Amino acid sequence: MTAGRPIAYEPDAALAAVMHAFWQRGYEGTSLADLLAATGLSKSSFYQAFGSKQAAFEQALAHYCDTLIAELRVKLRTADSGLAFIEAVLRGAAAEAVRCAEPRGCMIVNVATEFSARDPRIRTAIAQNVRRVTQVFVAAVKRAQAEGAIPAGREPRVLGRYVLSCLAGLRTLVKAGTGHRALGELIAVQMAGLN
Repeated sequence: MTAGRPIAYEPDAALAAVMHAFWQRGYEGTSLADLLAATGLSKSSFYQAFGSKQAAFEQALAHYCDTLIAELRVKLRTADSGLAFIEAVLRGAAAEAVRCAEPRGCMIVNVATEFSARDPRIRTAIAQNVRRVTQVFVAAVKRAQAEGAIPAGREPRVLGRYVLSCLAGLRTLVKAGTGHRALGELIAVQMAGLN
């Protein structure tokens, strides 16, 4: 029995391509043909690499969440202050209104809206990753409190969830076509809510 031909693709690049396809179109809106076109894989190679469309989607969601959380942690670590980090993240979300002709929003929010209510595994994955993202914002709030920028009496977990909800709302408004100026005005109100 001879060994099969080696898979001639870069796994990280293929996973990133799958993630971007699902992020742009959603699960239902992404066909197998879309995934094959995005990755450059044949049908058999795609199934060998990912197993199924559902498995590819779950891997793509995990990749998105891991990447997002790693980026947020680096930004928090290198930010001038906890409060500056929070504002930069919110302003970065609003900037998508200017940068992108077709903003994609947040994949976590998109998936929660489209998919998680009918699939317990996806619902669990979303809940776990929402907690992980919230932990980064809780750490930012605690840092800002230690720096005197947020009152020490405010509950960090509540404010961490508040920041996440602000971010999710901004990303949704960007997708809905809200202008950059209106988003900037909203961010000012959101930041004031931390005091």
